Amino acid sequence: MRLLAKLFLLILLLGGLTGACAGAATNFLSWQTASNHVSADIRGEKLLPLLTDIAHQTGWHIFVEPDIDRKADAKFSNLPSGEALKKLLGDLNFAFVPQTNEADQLYVFATVMRAATKRVNVATTNQTTTVAKHVPNELILKVKPGTDIDALAKSLGAKVTGRDDKLGIYRLQFDDVAATDAALGKLKSNSDVAAVEYNQILDPPVSPQKIANAPVGPVSLTLNPPGDSGRVIVGLIDTPVQSLGADLDKFLLKPVSITGDTVDLSSTDPTHATSMAETILRAMAAQGGSTSAQILPVDVYGNSESATTWNVALGVQAAVNGGATVLNLSLGGTSDSAILSDILQQAMARGIVVFAAAGNQPVNTPTYPAAISGVIAVGATQGGQLASYSNYGSFIAIALPGSSVIYLGSTAWLVQGTSAATAYASGIAVGVRSGGNQTWAQILATMQQRFPVPTR
Repeated sequence: MRLLAKLFLLILLLGGLTGACAGAATNFLSWQTASNHVSADIRGEKLLPLLTDIAHQTGWHIFVEPDIDRKADAKFSNLPSGEALKKLLGDLNFAFVPQTNEADQLYVFATVMRAATKRVNVATTNQTTTVAKHVPNELILKVKPGTDIDALAKSLGAKVTGRDDKLGIYRLQFDDVAATDAALGKLKSNSDVAAVEYNQILDPPVSPQKIANAPVGPVSLTLNPPGDSGRVIVGLIDTPVQSLGADLDKFLLKPVSITGDTVDLSSTDPTHATSMAETILRAMAAQGGSTSAQILPVDVYGNSESATTWNVALGVQAAVNGGATVLNLSLGGTSDSAILSDILQQAMARGIVVFAAAGNQPVNTPTYPAAISGVIAVGATQGGQLASYSNYGSFIAIALPGSSVIYLGSTAWLVQGTSAATAYASGIAVGVRSGGNQTWAQILATMQQRFPVPTR
């Protein structure tokens, strides 16, 4: 009963944050393709993420003039698409070109239409189709024990650019698309190969938005010294994490980098991982003033805007090796990965709980790794309803508020999406686990009761 009471209080707190911050920076965009009408509440969103969102919801092929740097600020309801584009794009020009046998095209430019040459390189997603993105000229594979990977790569004309001999997984690079596709066909029929696939690119994370007059203050939480055994650790598989300040840095274990990149963390804008780490701590703080749980940051992005299934797979294993008892995957893409799935299945077989974001398109097609069997897929709510941006569908297990207020220094920021909802789920689970004697099964059963997925 104490757990139920704490979770109920947390629902009230998170619901209050969502409502209080809605007018500050919701970054809400709903494109009704059937009626071709649009509603939006956009505050300071950069052009490329905005066009990415439009492409996701409409299925259009969008081309933009390179090096345009502007932010969108617009709020309206149920406008025809042409009027909506005028408000969203401001002083930029655009041309919509309907197509007969392929996706419609949108050109966005500051000078002339022919200057719009840069394709918005996203996974085009709608209710029925998905087109995945992958790293050009790369494959990742898992081989059976005893396989000579170097000889295999040489026979294919490939370079081994990444390897984990213990896991038996490797990343191969080829000279061109034709060589890559030819090798994929050969490897699929090779008896020494357990799995082979493209190295998929996951969607870029949502950027936090600066807000004034935040409805809540910074997180206040005390660390109880964790014991040598029975520790509760969240493996935060995400971007690089910044300092959370002297009071909260004690909750961060030594970060692990999969990419090896040297990352400048001096920016005054919070990274996605910084936002997720503080959201996890806020959920823990809402259940009591102290905890012994800690966070192990695992950077799978480095200096890139996107992560790949290869880096995430290695990140999951690094978190497991570092003692994580919960994995937080506030990331996702449109394609399943047998290699990532295998590593997650091994982690879950060891009793590790995995939470993953359901996605922000919004569509009912599965997002991965959230839709992998055994992973707890988390949707986002807003005002007690499923958030308009949240993916939906039978693969989603629970739904939590999708807005979180975080602080970097003295500045407040709002982060919104199923990534924030996932961080809340992780924070609730580890907060309860570290503060009592309930099993993971009991905790998860209660969370499914208290955080059901609203119908759309």
